Amino acid sequence: MPAPSDDAELLTWSRRAWGALEPVHVLGYFADEVREAYVALGLHPRLSYFAARSAAFGPVGPQVPIATFYVFAPWLHEKALPASWEVAPPERVQQARREGMQAVLERAVGSPDVGELLELAREVCAGLTTPGRPLHAAHAGLDWPADPVLALWHAATLIREHRGDGHVSALLRAGLDPVESLVVGGLFSGNTDFVRSTRGWSDEQWAAAVERLTDRGLVDGDALTDEGRTFRQGVEAETDRLALEGWAHVGLERTRRVAELARPLRESALASGVLPGWISSRG
Repeated sequence: MPAPSDDAELLTWSRRAWGALEPVHVLGYFADEVREAYVALGLHPRLSYFAARSAAFGPVGPQVPIATFYVFAPWLHEKALPASWEVAPPERVQQARREGMQAVLERAVGSPDVGELLELAREVCAGLTTPGRPLHAAHAGLDWPADPVLALWHAATLIREHRGDGHVSALLRAGLDPVESLVVGGLFSGNTDFVRSTRGWSDEQWAAAVERLTDRGLVDGDALTDEGRTFRQGVEAETDRLALEGWAHVGLERTRRVAELARPLRESALASGVLPGWISSRG
């Protein structure tokens, strides 16, 4: 059954539910415990991100993450892959990721009873489809962890990657290339410094993207124009719509329940000191 994309209330609550779960997932991108697990394998601290997120695909080269991650400069992928697989195979990288996540989840959120939330989250995941969703499909093929809190992280990962695949589709439809996507998204979310320092594009490439966006009337100096903000809000709304199917599968009331049950975990994750401040504005 097609997702009821005109259901404004479900769209609102699905975004809140995703926003409540998202910090549980993204802890792994900032936590020392996870980075140390990769370094213990022999991976480069910064480049380990590309191996860890790509590992679900198997021993791929740089082309697959260039396509699916979208916003990172190709040279970063090319430095990371396939060289990382000579250090540790994808299965071992996946194991290290889960071991590191187990440690940071214990520190950041403790050992809460997540039984009801996990059951609901797994049902949301059961409603997610894979066609056109390569990162989600790859991670959906992995085994579920036995530990409930780690299993909840896995559910949040599936929901996040499904949404991310849809977001790339929305960026393409909006005519934003990778650097333009970062410029607009950074100005919209207040994380420009972070994305400029981590996505690998040169100052010249960044300036050229700003010039193109200025010509489109979306950017003026170091800020979005009114048109640019409306434009970016439209990309976000399209992303929400494309992410709706799992939430439509469980319905409005259970989507609200996910948001309610996940809220304390979100608050714990944000209070842990692991995540940068700009993440608190999401969801």
